[in-house]
Amino acid sequence: MARRAKAAAGRLAVVRTAEKNAWLLACADALVANTSEVLEANAKDVAAALGFGLSGASIDRLTLNPARVRAAAEGLRQVAALPDPVGEVREGGVRPNGLQVLKVGVPLGVVFFLYESRPNVTVDAAGLCVKSGNAVILRGGKEATHSNTALHKLLTTELPKHGLPADAVQLVPTTDRAAVGHLLKLNEFIDLTIPRGGESLIRRVAAEATMPVLKHYQGNCHIYVDTTADLDAAARIVVNAKCQRPGVCNAAESLLVHAAVAAEFLPRIGAMLAERGVEIRGCPETRRFLPNATPATEADHAAEFLDLIISVKVVPDLEAAVAHINIYGSKHTEAIVAQDVTATRRFVQAVDSAAVMVNASTRFNDGFELGLGAEIGISTDKFHARGPCGLRELTTYKYVVTGDGHVRS
Repeated sequence: MARRAKAAAGRLAVVRTAEKNAWLLACADALVANTSEVLEANAKDVAAALGFGLSGASIDRLTLNPARVRAAAEGLRQVAALPDPVGEVREGGVRPNGLQVLKVGVPLGVVFFLYESRPNVTVDAAGLCVKSGNAVILRGGKEATHSNTALHKLLTTELPKHGLPADAVQLVPTTDRAAVGHLLKLNEFIDLTIPRGGESLIRRVAAEATMPVLKHYQGNCHIYVDTTADLDAAARIVVNAKCQRPGVCNAAESLLVHAAVAAEFLPRIGAMLAERGVEIRGCPETRRFLPNATPATEADHAAEFLDLIISVKVVPDLEAAVAHINIYGSKHTEAIVAQDVTATRRFVQAVDSAAVMVNASTRFNDGFELGLGAEIGISTDKFHARGPCGLRELTTYKYVVTGDGHVRS
């Protein structure tokens, strides 16, 4: 698989943008036209989910419906509409001696992508990799085998129709964990590995990989409600960030509330969260206003619950909120709700995170929402990419230097 992917990547690197876009649009149409087939395969996975011990949030991530299939198709169409990063001149100029120096975008080569539960990611990853000129080896979890196989068949059926190599998108045909270990040793063929799933998977990949790994371990995302916050807006943001899809990495897991507004805000947001079945784990000051809250432990403040649970802490000021986030956060997504520009500017500068939201839900840290068309993951690394990783983050660059018989003296 890795050898074939390497050969396919060489061909993809010189494929015209029009051919890649035609494939993306054809795949989008095929997804919509074959929705019933995809949902039938997905139903088999969902039916078996409890046997794998999946939580309610994990089953939600696994489940496809017509709207999610349409969203995956729309993601492909958005990727097709985006500029091609391959061949893009990113910087350039002419040296005093007349040499032209350009920095030009090029594909990474072969991407090995591991992921759990979410079969729609099969579509996102394939679309982004092919548009950015990369071959991709997909390895989904055993819980999504039927869904991933059906989606892979749709995607690969369209490849030769548009002049693209058949091995550009491959799906590992076994769920045996040993296959992952073998692939992680093949750095002569694979240029980048991206694990997207639970912390144990990501730590295993980071420990065993012989090639660079683009990763995030956790999504412990915070919302800080400042003394200057519009509390109506804050309540809407907290409910959306925690409850819309609690099992995803950009859901809020921790709430920090300025002491000056705690007496007014905490009873209100506590009632709203309780109505939606959210368990609150609070600090002693939080429990003064929310006596039914469970006492929060040190581990709760650092946890990625991926469920209807949230940790809550009252803080004396913005600096304490920032300090708490930089200790317990996972550098994924942090949010501030505040009217004061000085406060928001300080928060944005001081928080160490891949994305910072100002008066907006943490759920917006998403490639689709930020205009990337789709994403292959959200990186909390600082090299080579950070935040939602779309087309540009799946490329690197080369220097192209043009002279007119130049020699160095």
